[in-house]
Amino acid sequence: MSNTPAPPGRATSSDLEIDVVYGPAPHGDLGDPGGFPFTRGPYPTMYRGRPWTIRQYAGFGTAGQTNRRFKALLAAGQTGISTAFDLPTQMGIDSDAPLAAGEVGKVGVAIDSLADMRVLLDGLPLGEVTTSMTINATAPVLLLLYQLVAEEQGTPPERIRGTVQNDILKEYIARGTYIYPPRASMRLVTDLFSYCGRELPAWNTISISGYHIREAGSTAAQEIAFTLANGIAYVEAAIGAGLEVERFAPRLSFFWNSHNHLFEEAAKFRAARRMWARIMRDRFGATAPAGQRMRFHTQTAGSTLTAQQPENNIVRTTVQALAATMGGTQSLHTNAYDEALGLPTERSATIALRTQQILAAESGMADTVDPLAGSYYVESLTDRLEEAAGRIIDDVDELGGAVAAIERGFPQREIEEASYRASIRVESGQDTVVGVNRFTDGAGPDVEVLSVDPALEAAQRSRVREWRAGRDQPAVDRSLERLSETAGGTGNIMYPMKEALAAGATLGEVSDALRRVLGVHRAR
Repeated sequence: MSNTPAPPGRATSSDLEIDVVYGPAPHGDLGDPGGFPFTRGPYPTMYRGRPWTIRQYAGFGTAGQTNRRFKALLAAGQTGISTAFDLPTQMGIDSDAPLAAGEVGKVGVAIDSLADMRVLLDGLPLGEVTTSMTINATAPVLLLLYQLVAEEQGTPPERIRGTVQNDILKEYIARGTYIYPPRASMRLVTDLFSYCGRELPAWNTISISGYHIREAGSTAAQEIAFTLANGIAYVEAAIGAGLEVERFAPRLSFFWNSHNHLFEEAAKFRAARRMWARIMRDRFGATAPAGQRMRFHTQTAGSTLTAQQPENNIVRTTVQALAATMGGTQSLHTNAYDEALGLPTERSATIALRTQQILAAESGMADTVDPLAGSYYVESLTDRLEEAAGRIIDDVDELGGAVAAIERGFPQREIEEASYRASIRVESGQDTVVGVNRFTDGAGPDVEVLSVDPALEAAQRSRVREWRAGRDQPAVDRSLERLSETAGGTGNIMYPMKEALAAGATLGEVSDALRRVLGVHRAR
């Protein structure tokens, strides 16, 4: 017998102990790719039939600048548009409002009116590309502006395709860009569901997001659990609003983070897909595969990027992209290596795009439907993540569901504790971050950093003022009054909102009309 001591135990981010070796064992139902419970993928042929959509996230400064970046990415081979909006746009504040000072165009593009959306989408074939918009509290406004521009282009409703994030619950949990109280916000979510069911049948009405939950410091198991709990709340709210599961469920989509642990992340996607299929079948009676199947977008983990030795982030992003594609994502964004320092430059954005293209064209990832088939290790991790996430969902259910749990601060506290534990592991050296707590060289970053010209904020303020000066003000006032009346009743808010935006109302004016009726949420 060897006297060599056993190696120290290792564990995943969810504190799942990793065995030294894995062998055959009974595992949860795997099924076939494209078959219930979709553990091995939502479609029978996966990337053999259609590669994942390369959807690089872009948005900064003015609509014109972002439009040029979109066109450059499409010319370089990107296959879908993904839009980032600045904080004033996310919070329902016009660029010339005092609260917007210093934030216009900084973390995304500024969109104040129909004029800005026209510029953002100028020359883009909206009937051919799919567009993702990362927007939540003001998701109805941005979707309607997008629809108005698509209609001006002559795009038929059934060809207006894309996704709006529209996931307000995770804002209260992890991110903070909410406006209205949770229950009022849920009404806006379900009004958008209903509206798209009637008017935009090919639009994905929500992207239920675990991404920001993970960025706030959650474990993989918590990311699954709190995201699916939010999904349950959205389905319940839609049913409560009179919508039929079989009609709206196929338009639900998800948005996941892909973190550093290659195998735990791949298993996470498999576990989440299997859990959602069972939730939709067993809780809500969805019988059609389209209503049980989880489709999702993935973004690599911004929180793992380091300012130290920033080129290392290219490798981190590649590992994370590999986990996402092995886990069966439908679309993917890869972060640029310089994002810990500033907005991506065109060069760093191109490297991130090429990372995906190399995986798709050179790695063999698209050669077989389920490259992880038969991995005892991944199957074990999948089962254990499902068990851990299931226990957390049970806790949320006991508190009355996701909205009640958020109001009591349960997910917020759990994520804060997980984030604290993770930071202690890094600070103590238990977890290695290359270039930060090991393999350091003392050199500072030597990369070009993109900055937004401060003059652009003044230009955007002038632009929105000119827009107001040139419109039919009485028509705008009447449309905003109708919006307020509908918000105070039980009608679908989307219809008078579209009328107001078409008349020339700004994003801030529409949001203010709703604030006066629905109220404003203040964190405790």
